[in-house]
Amino acid sequence: MQTFPFNALLGRMKYITRWALMRNGRPESLSEHTADTALIAHTLCLIAQKCTGTGAGIRPDTVATAALYHDAPEILTGDMPTPVKYKNDALRTAYKAVEAESARAMAGLLPPELQDTGVLYLTGTVLTEAERKLLKAADRLSALIKCMEESQAGNREFEAAMAQQRQALEDMHCPEADYFMEHMLPCYTQNLDELTRGRF
Repeated sequence: MQTFPFNALLGRMKYITRWALMRNGRPESLSEHTADTALIAHTLCLIAQKCTGTGAGIRPDTVATAALYHDAPEILTGDMPTPVKYKNDALRTAYKAVEAESARAMAGLLPPELQDTGVLYLTGTVLTEAERKLLKAADRLSALIKCMEESQAGNREFEAAMAQQRQALEDMHCPEADYFMEHMLPCYTQNLDELTRGRF
């Protein structure tokens, strides 16, 4: 009997820890980050369609699904720390090539009938340029939220990363991310009572 380990490997995202070079108050798994990114990406698409008027042709379900796979190649490569990954053009190019090869290898673990579709999601090529930008913004927002949570818990280790993520988001000139940062991001600093008081 032939078996296809693709989904079993995806299930191992919960064992991959992000922010490995940082002292974490609470470790974050790749699985948690992926779920957060998918939820935020879907929200950004809806903001584009309903709030900013920039969502013509945006496919929220496709973007959210691509977000679920956006870091899947790290199952084979591990999470490369950002300072290393983006240190220079040579490293960035080399890591992109490793990620692309990892995505192709992962797709090869699907049944043959699913491989063509799988590689589109694993590489992000299923997305338009506008959709890729929203997914990237969601990825950065997820990282920013992690930094905020650590900082709010008294961990100063994440303060520089928080400033870098915020600046990177501003530099994207993404109206959907700007909307999220203005209207939704402040809620991440509130406790459960503050989030729900008078809203139900």
